[in-house]
Amino acid sequence: MASVRHAEFVLERGDDVWVWDRDGRRYLDATASLWYANVGHGRREIAEAAVAQLERLEAYSTFGDFANEPALELAATLADLAPMPARVFLVSGGGDAIDTAAKLARQYWSQVGEPDRTILISRTAGYHGTHGYGTALAGIPANREGFGPQVDTIQVPHDSIEAMHVEMERADPSRIAAVFVEPVIGAGGVYPPMPGYLEGLSELCRQTGVLLVVDAVICGFGRLGTWFGIERWQADPAMIVFAKGVTSGYLPLGGVIVCERVAEPFWTTPGGPVLRHGPTYSGHPTCCAAALANLALLGRERLVERGRDLEGALLDALAPLREHDAVAEVRGGTGMMAAVELRSDVLDTQAGAIAKVTGAAREAGVIVRPLGRAVAVSPPLTATPEHFQLIAQALDHALDSLSASLSGTR
Repeated sequence: MASVRHAEFVLERGDDVWVWDRDGRRYLDATASLWYANVGHGRREIAEAAVAQLERLEAYSTFGDFANEPALELAATLADLAPMPARVFLVSGGGDAIDTAAKLARQYWSQVGEPDRTILISRTAGYHGTHGYGTALAGIPANREGFGPQVDTIQVPHDSIEAMHVEMERADPSRIAAVFVEPVIGAGGVYPPMPGYLEGLSELCRQTGVLLVVDAVICGFGRLGTWFGIERWQADPAMIVFAKGVTSGYLPLGGVIVCERVAEPFWTTPGGPVLRHGPTYSGHPTCCAAALANLALLGRERLVERGRDLEGALLDALAPLREHDAVAEVRGGTGMMAAVELRSDVLDTQAGAIAKVTGAAREAGVIVRPLGRAVAVSPPLTATPEHFQLIAQALDHALDSLSASLSGTR
C-alpha cells in the first residue's frame, strides 16, 4: 500500500482489448483486467441491459420467497448450460461463491448424517479468493499466513494424484467434506493439469464419497473454451463455483452450480432443512441482467469457443521467450491463458524482478499480471493472434530491460 500511494496507475476508459490512462495513453489489456473481461471492454449491449433494469427494478433481495425475473432467468440459463443436472445459488462474486460451496459441503454432510465430514482439501498454488474459507483453502502460502487460526483444511501438491490419494487416506476419507480444484490453476502460476489428473481426482472422489468442487471462477465462460472449463475433462463435479466471466466483470456477480444430490436435502420437503446463508446482493436484478446480456454475447459471437480455438496461437506467440536468458518456462496451451516464469537465480539476484518486467511491459504499451514467480497473460476472448504478437514483443522488451539491469549490477 505504501508503495503505490501517490503513484496510482489510473485508467479512464476501455474499448475491446484496449484501455486508456488519464493521460490519454493506450494499452493492450493482456490481463482482461483480472482474468474477467472476456467479451472485451465497452460493450454497449451490457451497459444498456443494466440501465434498462435499473430503470425497472434496480435491486431487491432474494431471501425467503422473494425473486425477480432476471435472477430466475439467469439461474435457469446457467442450469441449462451446466454439465450436470443442477440448482444455482447466486452470490456477489467469487469469494462469496467459494465460501458458499464450502459451507454447503459441510452442511450437506451434516444433513445426511455424516457430521464428521468437515475437512476441506485444496492444492498447492491454488487460489480460492480471500474470504474466510477461501483464505484457509489458499495454496499460495502468503495468502494464508498471518491471519491466525482458520478452518480445518489440507493443502496437497497440485501435480500428483498419488499425493492426493495418500493425503485422503491419512486424513480418513470419512472425515473429508470436499476437495477444491481449479481446472487450470490461475493466480498461482497458470498450471494446466497433468494428463489424467482431473479424471483421476474425479474417480478418487467417487470412490471415497468426497465432494468434488470445481473452482471455475477464472476458467469459466470461455477462458478454457467451454462454459465452465471443466467440460474438457471427464469429471463429475458436485459443485462448480463461478464468477468473473459470467458478467465479464461489468457488474459483480458469482454463484455455485450445485448438483441435484447435494441440493436435495434442502429442496425435498417444505419445512425441511434451511441453508441459512446468502449475501445481501444475491440475485441482484441489475447484475443478473448484465450477466444475461453478457452470456448472449458470448454465445452469439462464438467467444466461448475462441478460448480453445486460439489457445495454441497464444502459446506459440509466447514460446520463443523460452530462449531468453531470464526465462525458466513458458506455460499455457489450455485455454486463453499463459505464464512466463523467470529463472530462480534471476529472482534471487534481482529484487522485484517480476515487478520490473510488468512495469517495462506497461511502458511498452501492454498490461500483464505479476504473479509470484511469473507474469501472466489472459487477454479478452476478442483478442487476435496479432494482439498476441504485440504481447510477446512487449514481454521480450521487458525481459531485455531486466537482463540489462542485471548486467549492470554484476
